[in-house]
Order: sequence, then C-alpha cells, then structure tokens
Amino acid sequence: MQEAMQKFGRFLSAMVMPNIGAFIAWGFITALFIPAGWIPNEGLAELVGPMAKWLLPTLIGFTGGEVVYGHRGGVVGAIATAGIIVGTDIPMFMGAMIMGPIGGVAIKKFDEAAQDSIPGGFEMLVNNFSAGIIGGVLACAAYSFVGPIVSSITDGLASAVGAIVSAGLLPLVSLLVEPAKILFLNNAINHGVFTPLGMQQAQEVGKSVFFMIESNPGPGLGVLLAYSLFGVGNAKGSAPGAVIIHFFGGIHEIYFPYVLMKPALILAVMAGGVTGVFTLTMLNGGLVAPAAPGSFIAIMAMTAPGAYFANVAAVAAAAGVSFAISSVFIKATAAADAEKEDALEAAQASMKSMKAASKGQSASDEPQVAGKDIKFIAYACDAGMGSSALGAAALRKKLQKDGYKNITVKNFAIGNIPKDAQIVVSHEKLAERARADSPQAEHIWVKDFTNNNVYDIISERLKGGGVEAPVSDGGEEESGTALKEGILLPQNVVVGLKTVSKEDAIRAAGELLFKSGYVEKEYIEGMLARERDISTYIGQGIAIPHGENAVKKHVIKTGLVVMQYPQGVKFSDENTAHLIVGIAGKGDDHLAIIANLATITMEYSEADLQKAYTTKDPKVLFDMFTKG
Repeated sequence: MQEAMQKFGRFLSAMVMPNIGAFIAWGFITALFIPAGWIPNEGLAELVGPMAKWLLPTLIGFTGGEVVYGHRGGVVGAIATAGIIVGTDIPMFMGAMIMGPIGGVAIKKFDEAAQDSIPGGFEMLVNNFSAGIIGGVLACAAYSFVGPIVSSITDGLASAVGAIVSAGLLPLVSLLVEPAKILFLNNAINHGVFTPLGMQQAQEVGKSVFFMIESNPGPGLGVLLAYSLFGVGNAKGSAPGAVIIHFFGGIHEIYFPYVLMKPALILAVMAGGVTGVFTLTMLNGGLVAPAAPGSFIAIMAMTAPGAYFANVAAVAAAAGVSFAISSVFIKATAAADAEKEDALEAAQASMKSMKAASKGQSASDEPQVAGKDIKFIAYACDAGMGSSALGAAALRKKLQKDGYKNITVKNFAIGNIPKDAQIVVSHEKLAERARADSPQAEHIWVKDFTNNNVYDIISERLKGGGVEAPVSDGGEEESGTALKEGILLPQNVVVGLKTVSKEDAIRAAGELLFKSGYVEKEYIEGMLARERDISTYIGQGIAIPHGENAVKKHVIKTGLVVMQYPQGVKFSDENTAHLIVGIAGKGDDHLAIIANLATITMEYSEADLQKAYTTKDPKVLFDMFTKG
C-alpha cells in the first residue's frame, strides 16, 4: 500500500513539477495586480482569471498525457482537459490531473491496436484524425460527466462544513477545508460559507474567527518551509520563491502542487489547520472583514483591535505543526526523490560522443540502458522501409546468432518510434528528429546502417549488465526468408550495365520498378530525393535506393529490381556500388528482401560477392536474392 501511494505521488509530481513556473507567474500577477494586490491594475488583473481557469489546468492536462505517451499523449490530454474546464466554474486543477492521463492512455491504446494495420502512406492521416476524434470524445465526456461530479463534490463539501460549524466543532472544520482547498474549492467554501457567517458575527461582536479559517497561511507555509529545508531538486529550489508568494502575496494555490506531489502531506495541512483554528478560539482572535488575498499582510490589516497576538499565534502554530509533520514525510522519501532527480538530470544530459570503431562511427546519447534491461531496440530512418530495416535485420541476426533471442529489434519510420523503445539507432543526419520522437531512449547515431559498430556497443551493454550470451539450445539459426512470388522477377535482374552516375543508376532502377507495375512515376523522384538526403549505399558494394517517406503512397505493390554494374557506380569518393537494388516496399512484404540483404552483406565471402559483381548469368543474382 505504501509503495503504491509513493508511485501515485511520483506520478502526480511528474505532472505538476514541470509547470511550477506557470504557477509562480500566475501568483506574481495575482499578488501584484488584483484590486487588493500590491500595485492594483485593472487591465493586467484580467490575466488572473483566464490563467487560473485555462492556462494552468491545460498545462497540467498536457503534461499528464505526455507522461503517459509523449507529445501525442499530451495533445490528447490537453483536448480532454478542455472539456472539464468548460464544464465547471472553478479552476479544474484536479480535473486536469484526471483527464490528462486518461487522454494519454486512450491514444496509446489506440496506437498499439492499430499500428500493424495502417496502410502504407496513411500513417499521418490516421495519426491526426485518431488524436482529434479520441480527444474530442473525451472532452465531451469530461464536460458531460466529470464536470457535474466535481460540482456535486463542491456542494457536498460546503454542506458538510456548514454542518460542522452548526454543531460547534469549529476546529474540526479544517479536516474538510484543507483538502477542499487543494481541490481548488477554497473560494467556493470561503465565500459561500465562511464570509456570510463571518459578516453576521462581525456585526454582533466586532470580529469573527470565520474570516481566518480559510485565509490562514500557516498550514501552507509549513509545507513550503519543509520543502525548502529538506526537499531535493526542483521542489527544494522553487519552494523559497513559493513561500514569498504564498505568505506575503496570499496566493495559497501556489503550495497546492507541493502537497499533491506527496499526498500524505494533506495530513500535515489538516493538522495545521485544526491547530490554527483551535488557537484562534482559545485566544479569542479574529478579523473585522475577509482577508483577500489571504496573505499575512492582509490578515494584519484586517485584525481586530486586541487580537494581534491571537492571530499571529494562530498563523505561527498552524505553520509549526504543518512544518513538523511535513518534514517527517519529506525526509522519509528524500532518498527516493534524490534518485528520481538524478535520473531526470541524466535523461536531460547533453549528447556525449563515443569513440568511433574502425569501420564505422557511432554516437550514444544519455540515458544509457543497463545491459540486463535491454529488451527493445528500434532502428529508425525517414521511411522506416529500406535502410533501417536492413540495419535492424543485420543486428537481429547477430544477436540471435550469439544467443540473445529475447531482445526485440524492429525498424520504424521517424515519427512512429514506439515509446517503449529503449535504444534507438538512426542516421546521424536524422539525430534531432529521432531524439525528439523518442526522448526516453538512448540514441546511437551512425553514418552507415550496416557497416557500423552498433553491435559492439550493444554487446558491451549486455556484458556490462552482467548478461552472458545464453548457451545455444541446439536449434537452427534464423535463416533467410524466401521472397514472395512476384517481388523479384527474373526479367528484373539486369547484368553487365555500363558505368553511369549514381543519379542515372537510381533513375534507371526507378524506371524498371515503374515499368514492372510496382510504383507510380512519382516514386522515382522520391528515390532521388532520398539519396540527396542520406546515402543508400550500405557497404559490400551494394546500394539500395528507395523512396522517401513522402512518396510511399505511390507504391502500388512490393517489388525489387537488381541491376549489376561490373565497373561500379560511384556513390562517394570512398564507396562504389556494383549492385543497385531498387526497392519499393508496401506493408511488411519487403522484410524478406531486407533479411536476404542482411545475409548477403554479412555472410557472403569476398569471392562470392566478386562473382556477383561480374557474373554474366542473371540467374546467379536471382538465386542469391530469392533463396537467401
């Protein structure tokens, strides 16, 4: 139970802490410009309401969805939050913390269910419409159901507070008031219950304790002081500023996120509130009018003659009790909080380059994944079709050959990398896009998808994590997969071509794909654009030109053409391709092509490859690519 509460608190913290700056900005604007503020300004005070009602809940909702499912989850979470904002008249802080994660979970489940059934070229269309439809449905549900539920809770709390007051158990009213304040119901209770009662009492005796039940800054002050002394990381660093806004500015909402980070701190503010009210009643304290905002300055200004000591004592006692209890909880979880802060700093660390291996150059970006935890590696390129599929196939075969059969290696397009990918391998020219798409992962960037040291890096991770390659179970190694009939036709294997420029060679491969009915004409320009962006030369004298992601819609069916240039085609000053393999991939059919290419690039001897470069018999190449 305790562990579950800690996880819940950390989850709430992950939603709240990134937005503390927005709360502070709102607190300053409120403290400065409202009519009772330090420098009242009618125009600037107009910011207060929209920020409290719209900005803060929307930020919380977005962050809640993002925690669950990245930026895409955040967008749907924010849409869902809009429904509950419109559905109520009070700032929907807690409602956002409910609807934001629900939005993230909903879109994540949809993507997991649909990721294998989206037709090629329709990914962006499906992604945009699914987010819009799911977000819209959740917004309507929040407006229709969650909003009315929160309104009912507000009415119920107000009635309960009234009943406690009527029963003469005034100190116990804080057991409801303090949790209700955290739910942003402070104004409803203060102005709906305490102000009318206080006005009546003040007319009779010249002051009222009711004016100070909700406005006492002591309980929140104790929490913030405890964070300032015993907290860690961002919470500790931001707490002193929050103390000023809360205590002198009277903006109690500033401490609510700090309590929500550790729900157990509700006990601290409840105890502080009870202590403050008890002190007021015992020492006959009270105010002559409501303190708005609830700052210490406003309380002193509204203090009745002869009640200064009682009111100061009530604030101090409430702060002292709240501080004592808060300190116990914060100290108890300091170690876990410190580990979390360390992990956050590691995740945000700047890119660190790794030494290049003799045949390739790779770079790894923090955070690094422990070897024993590696379960899912993603290869990513622009289209998720050619280069990344080949690299994934090559790495998968090496891992399986060494006995690591429980590690999943798949290829994806940038923009569709799963959020549970632990390591992402992408071309160095795609580094920023890949990192933005999967910030949770360790990133390895390469110059060449197949001729690189990625396996060496992964192998070191596995060994460093105490993972030894399993003993072979005697089963057969994964073999090449035969191509489906029609993907490579004998007439599409052309040998003995004269040397041309790489652009002409790519265009010739595209023309053959077009003439064979695999692609539409527009696909050819996409092949050339792909080459201009990132070279499709994969090493071992082989290049695999294919279209960029934007032209996948022009693929009619999966097809392959093989064109042999005995004298070679220059792809760069260092790289000469003798085999140009033009690929048009639709769906997953092309994976068999990639598996065979991986076999060729890794396992064929130099003599076999040299024969492939110079043979005058197309059947030799046809068998090489179709029989694996």
